[in-house]
Amino acid sequence: MKRKLDHGPDGRPFPSGKKHCKGNGYLSPSSLVQATPTTFGDLRLANGHSAQRRRVTSGPPPSGLQDWLHTFQAWSGPERLLALDELIDRCETNQVKHMMQVIEPQFQRDFISLLPKELALYVLTFLQPRDLLQAAQTCRYWRILAEDNLLWREKCREEGIAECVSSRRRKSVRPGAAVSPWKSAYIRQHRIESNWRSGDTREPKVLKGHDDHVITCLQFSGDLIVSGSDDNTLKVWSAVSGKCLRTLTGHSGGVWCSQMSVATVISGSTDRTLRVWDAESGECVHTLYGHTSTVRCMHLHGNRVVSGSRDATLRVWDVSTGRCEHVLTGHVAAVRCVQYDGRRVVSGGYDYMVKVWDPETEACLHTLQGHTNRTVTHTHHPYLNIYICALIGSLDTSIRVWDAETGGCVHTLTGHQSLTSGMELRDNILVSGNADSTVRVWDVRTGQCLHTLQGPNKHQSAVTCLQFCRGLVLSSSDDGTVKLWDLRTGAWLRDVVALQSRGSGGVVWRIRASDTRLVCAAGSRNGTEETKLLVLDFDLEESKRAE
Repeated sequence: MKRKLDHGPDGRPFPSGKKHCKGNGYLSPSSLVQATPTTFGDLRLANGHSAQRRRVTSGPPPSGLQDWLHTFQAWSGPERLLALDELIDRCETNQVKHMMQVIEPQFQRDFISLLPKELALYVLTFLQPRDLLQAAQTCRYWRILAEDNLLWREKCREEGIAECVSSRRRKSVRPGAAVSPWKSAYIRQHRIESNWRSGDTREPKVLKGHDDHVITCLQFSGDLIVSGSDDNTLKVWSAVSGKCLRTLTGHSGGVWCSQMSVATVISGSTDRTLRVWDAESGECVHTLYGHTSTVRCMHLHGNRVVSGSRDATLRVWDVSTGRCEHVLTGHVAAVRCVQYDGRRVVSGGYDYMVKVWDPETEACLHTLQGHTNRTVTHTHHPYLNIYICALIGSLDTSIRVWDAETGGCVHTLTGHQSLTSGMELRDNILVSGNADSTVRVWDVRTGQCLHTLQGPNKHQSAVTCLQFCRGLVLSSSDDGTVKLWDLRTGAWLRDVVALQSRGSGGVVWRIRASDTRLVCAAGSRNGTEETKLLVLDFDLEESKRAE
């Protein structure tokens, strides 16, 4: 991008000091309609240059100069070009340099300032954000255009950024600074993305409180973290301060599963009950009785939660009243995983079967058979009308994709060598973690394996948990690490967490992530690592303000 001249479009020089573009309004379309310059002198005048430019003062003009110029003017356009070619060939280097110094500035026109503001902004929409930041350094008027809030709103829309900075954040900007809220949002998101990828974080907050027990479930909503343990309790933590706000006590057996929505927490236990808690007050709102064995899994949607138990049944509960609305029977072994989308319930059990239910009629619509071992994890995508089910055991290492309406098997995804420990589905992309220490990325529409996340930096032990985040994939493992992968390319980016006891017993059991934070539940099975939560914050400026 060429620098501007020290003059405005109207021909008047700017004051000495910093260069300025025309900032008081803009030219109307009619003002741009001018006679086409016919000579170089006309072009200079159109660009605002005085006809009396500085002349060469090496001596008096040569005799016959005017006759030579009249002869040149009498020639046709092609003849003039031919004459100029011949003239340039006969010029010395310093003479050609002089021509360049005179001619080149005349074509360095600030077309942006000559355009109506609407057209100038339209032109700038074709620039990448990085180029817009550079354009803002050109001059004052370009900076005004490059700070336009609607322009940056469009750039945010292209990047999927849905919210601009809050009014509280805008107030932190120095007084008098005209900064676009959408531009600030874009820069903040870019900075957070860079922190995720490059590792620009402070030391993680370490949260301890479950002694040497195993953290069996982990939930994260806003600034609240809820961890459940086989010590019969749940703990509510502040993600900002790292302090334990309260301990939820009442279960008489280990907590094995939980769900969370805003400040409402639902937990399931080996004591055969579910409990509904208010995380902000620590109060147990309801105790849900009905199951006759351990509550092993649950899924919350809206105001309903569906629980699965080792008693081979599922129950549909109203969270606000604590009432059991429906009981779904049909499995002949423990129910190990369940999902509910508000319309259908999908459950998998140790009876090798996946069942699709209508919870209102309590009817089993489909029994998806074909696996040869127990179901431990599955996921559901209501918009694609598919269910993805993964089975464990030496006889079945496959992942199967089923049609929700017909119950037919659409694809069998093969490639893993052991049990599938977790899956995440977003749009048509499925990510699966396996005890074979690999993570695979699949297209569920085609059944194709897009990437196998392995290589020199792959996990050294079973994958324990997965999480999508910002076009990235996070995976935790028994090897004591949390790894970050690029979803699009399948490339390993870095180890976000690496326990000191990794390789000698340290384990990362669970992970939960938001756009700006990662929460990890870690410990060990042999006492080499304390049970704890690690909280990593990637929005450093916001966390500093919060402190």
